Amino acid sequence: MSVPTIMFPVDQLVNIGLHAADNVHYQLTPEELVQDTLRLGEGVLNDTGALVIRTGEFTGRSPKDKFIVKDDLTTNTVHWNEFNIGIDEKYFFIIKKKITDYLAKCPEIWVRDAYACADSRYRLNIRIVNEKPWINLFSYNMFLRPTEEELENFKPEWTIFSAPDLLLDPAECGTRQHNAAVISFRHKTILIAGTGYTGETKKGIFSVLNYILPLERNVLSMHCSANMGRDGETALFFGLSGTGKTTLSADPKRKLIGDDEHGWTDDNIFNFEGGCYAKCIGLTEDKEPEIYNAIRQGALLENTMFFDGTNRINFDDGSITENTRVSYPLDFISNAQEPSLGNIPTNVFFLTCDAYGVLPPLSKLTTEQAMYQFISGYTAKVAGTEAGVTEPKSTFSACFGAPFLPLHPGKYAEMLGEKLRKHNVKVWLVNTGWTGGPYGIGHRMKLSYTRAMITAVLEGKMETSKYETHPVFGMEMPLECPGVPSDVLNPRNTWPDSSAYDSKCKALANQFLANFEKYASGVSAEILAAAPKV
Repeated sequence: MSVPTIMFPVDQLVNIGLHAADNVHYQLTPEELVQDTLRLGEGVLNDTGALVIRTGEFTGRSPKDKFIVKDDLTTNTVHWNEFNIGIDEKYFFIIKKKITDYLAKCPEIWVRDAYACADSRYRLNIRIVNEKPWINLFSYNMFLRPTEEELENFKPEWTIFSAPDLLLDPAECGTRQHNAAVISFRHKTILIAGTGYTGETKKGIFSVLNYILPLERNVLSMHCSANMGRDGETALFFGLSGTGKTTLSADPKRKLIGDDEHGWTDDNIFNFEGGCYAKCIGLTEDKEPEIYNAIRQGALLENTMFFDGTNRINFDDGSITENTRVSYPLDFISNAQEPSLGNIPTNVFFLTCDAYGVLPPLSKLTTEQAMYQFISGYTAKVAGTEAGVTEPKSTFSACFGAPFLPLHPGKYAEMLGEKLRKHNVKVWLVNTGWTGGPYGIGHRMKLSYTRAMITAVLEGKMETSKYETHPVFGMEMPLECPGVPSDVLNPRNTWPDSSAYDSKCKALANQFLANFEKYASGVSAEILAAAPKV
């Protein structure tokens, strides 16, 4: 919903360190933000009326330049690792002053009040202050939008400062290079400098929620999509990039609760966001009609290219980046659930694209196995495009979202396990990757088969199936599934050389074991016992 333009109180500018008031655009409508972007020459419209921009030097997140202020609040609560990098509070103050001084001197700035968390009990009010109108449009699309009445008494709990064109001095600011995203839980502030990638704004708040909700509110925060059937039956889909999370949760027969970030309370599921941030590379109307048709006036496209001589997007063109993106409000999706709340899930799916062709296309997990797989967060991507390179590359991302988890993964897994047991939730591992051999020998599992398996689970048709146990990973593999040939359900049977399968299976199991070593001290013996057996 668009809100009329409202004057921003000058005293609130001073409170956040800005002392210039004549250049502030507050709570502009999407149409106004698009016009401002066009006026500044920082974007163009495509043939459907969507705004197309380039994010500059950075076309993705920069994990090595994301910092959390290390103070007495975070020292013993944050799980410090390669994603949670500590920075001294003195540098936070230096960077904040540089950003606020910079923004105060900008010819114009844009301010937006918004909030996260569709469940009003956990609502987090956010103020976004930035130098780019298109980042303000992104914030409009991605966060939840207060009504005009709610804005009258709006009190921000967190503030995000974004200055993409400000380059930091690493020696002075305690950073690795000229860009940084810094979170201070004490000061409830996110500082973003030197990068125009909009995902830093979105994932900054996600990281914040991944800290405060589990630690302070006993809510499990999750990097997953969620949908709901007509009878209110809710399903969650966890998975890293390329596993099919967005595609498989977009089901015309079910309502989409959200595509990326959710909380699980004692009585519901709720979306953190007010919009979707979808990958565009290879997008077709055929495969993903909801996303394709959401690219219209009000949507923001990042780093996409046009067909020569036109303003029509070439979705196969990754010359700027493979990480082309579009953001749009959730109500651009025809089957969106409003408000974006769901019931306690009945089924949870862990999606993996196993390019080794080892894992079964569908399998049932015990709670302990689910927690082990959850902490592992495995997928395997096809190696780069160099000629002759055919060996896949394993990726392990704890809880299917390691870069955004300030706490130890064991905390999220423990909470997940408690909820799975309490509500008797069924957990399924779905391999959307290779069958009949690894990449280069086998082939990708047919999407129609994967959809049929998920549909069979959601319709309760797998309740009466017979299962066999995988000898290494221990999950239960169905002997039959409606709409799927039985010979593809056990991956070993699809390989022409069963001994080659056994060898590859053992190799993957050893990768799981090696990866899990860093988490072993923070999890229970029951979870450790769910490891693959080699």
